[in-house]
Amino acid sequence: MRSIWKGAITFGLVNVPVSVYSATESHDVKLHQVHDADGGRIRYQRKCEVCGEVVPYEHIDKAYSDGEQTVVLTDEDLQTLPAERSREIDVLEFVPSEQVEPIMLDSSYYLAPTSASTKSYVLLRRTLEESERTAIVSFTLRQKTRLAALRVRGDVLLLQTLLWSDEVREADFPSLADDVKVSAKELQMSAALVSSYESDFAPGEFTDDYQAQMKRLIEAKLEKGEAFENEAPEEAEEGGEVLDLMEALRRSVEASRAKRDTAGAGPAGASDDAGDEGEAPSKAKSTRAKSGAKSAGSKSGSSKSSSTKAKTGTDDADDEADEDSETAKRPTRRRAKKTA
Repeated sequence: MRSIWKGAITFGLVNVPVSVYSATESHDVKLHQVHDADGGRIRYQRKCEVCGEVVPYEHIDKAYSDGEQTVVLTDEDLQTLPAERSREIDVLEFVPSEQVEPIMLDSSYYLAPTSASTKSYVLLRRTLEESERTAIVSFTLRQKTRLAALRVRGDVLLLQTLLWSDEVREADFPSLADDVKVSAKELQMSAALVSSYESDFAPGEFTDDYQAQMKRLIEAKLEKGEAFENEAPEEAEEGGEVLDLMEALRRSVEASRAKRDTAGAGPAGASDDAGDEGEAPSKAKSTRAKSGAKSAGSKSGSSKSSSTKAKTGTDDADDEADEDSETAKRPTRRRAKKTA
């Protein structure tokens, strides 16, 4: 488990350094929305209603609006609040455990000792056990001030956040206000029915049937081949094709230049013929490079950017090859005339 918060339990002069860990997790099968035709993911964009642009997370702030005006609150603004900077779990009072109503319970967290000495942690745990009381505490977590019940579960201190009193609705149902008469015989029969269902609660004996059936349904569809193959990101494929093609073109141009340099170093008398003959192979190689680039571009699928870049690189290579060929011919012809 990974700690989500660190602080200290404080009451009086006692200080207990602790780390906070989530005590629960969901076992639900995670589902997401897809296009029924091809299985493509459906994603939602964070679009600004004013400018219409998609906004990245780093440019999203919280705000309060009263209908007429909007007040933007940045992370820096929220950090100026004294409660936000507090790293203390303050014990407010110790109350009888039965007075904490289950309806007020929210999220549960384990508290683990962080100091080298766990004496203060064990002392607080033993005190809560023997007094049969629950500590009511307050602390700040994720930009919210919270009320919580601190109690013991096994050898660990358990922190259960509580709803504030104004967050619990009153049960006001007019139909329950009527006086309904229940006979003694009916109560006796009801008690007998309850007695037939009596047992000790063992959470491990109960399973989530819906999630188990969901997993079996998914496995059955996979076995039948009723699934779309996940494709690799298109951008990565395009990038790989372009890089490979450009590298091949670069090596081809270098090889072509090396051949021309070797041919240009021959006897002076044969230079005219070598120059005239050398031009045709150069153009032939350029033509092959062009056709190779087009073929590689068509193989890369429907990527226009890849084929455009490949063609541009090939045209540049052709121009360089033609210029080098003409440059090699000129001095060779002058040397041949001087000899004549």
